[in-house]
Amino acid sequence: MPDRDTESAATASPFTVTLPSDDSVSAIAYRTADAPPAGTTMVLAHGAGAPQTHPFMTAFAHRLSRSGIDVVTFNFLYRERGHRVPDPRARLEACYRAAIAAARARTGDGNRMVIGGKSMGGRIATQVAAADGADGGGAGVDGLVLLGYPLHPPGRPDKPRTAHLPSVTAPMLFVQGGRDVFGTPDELRPVLATCADAELVTVDGGDHSFKKRGKNAPPAAEIYETVTGRIVRWLSKRGLQG
Repeated sequence: MPDRDTESAATASPFTVTLPSDDSVSAIAYRTADAPPAGTTMVLAHGAGAPQTHPFMTAFAHRLSRSGIDVVTFNFLYRERGHRVPDPRARLEACYRAAIAAARARTGDGNRMVIGGKSMGGRIATQVAAADGADGGGAGVDGLVLLGYPLHPPGRPDKPRTAHLPSVTAPMLFVQGGRDVFGTPDELRPVLATCADAELVTVDGGDHSFKKRGKNAPPAAEIYETVTGRIVRWLSKRGLQG
């Protein structure tokens, strides 16, 4: 299947997110032309090792935008500054909250707000939602989409990153590769059973970025298209789109 991301490049509009510290980070709005007056905005954060312009991030941003969802991506402050080591937890969470506020300001209060991201970015989204759970699902957050949740560091299942997940009250969708070294679907299922509302989509044979091995493996673009379809169906089922 051909990848059509470049066909949608004109929909990507850069803007700036100002942080409480008066620092700023770059962000990109992928505004769909097909959204209803009160549609859905999805804020997606990048993983620990790559910025918002990584092909994984742009692939999903374009595909979700083509599916009628306004998408916003952003850089965490350490990546904006060209650093490789992630910021402390409090700074990461503050940056994510600022991105949510900026996205809401751009698309209006009428839009449903879904947050998430790739690996670490998704984990920070769940931490924000868990910390703000008493405010109704995470400061107005209506749902979360987690792409390759980092359940634990590779080879360290004794170091789980899950204690906060049961505190998330908004519905969550986890998309996990079958051979993800950060946590397999089998490892994730018992954790999700403790959550108020969590669903799992497995990419059979997929790694942390959903890619599959073997000469007959489908191209990444085809896998991403399939995953996007599953995300859109979940959003629709939960009343978070359309």
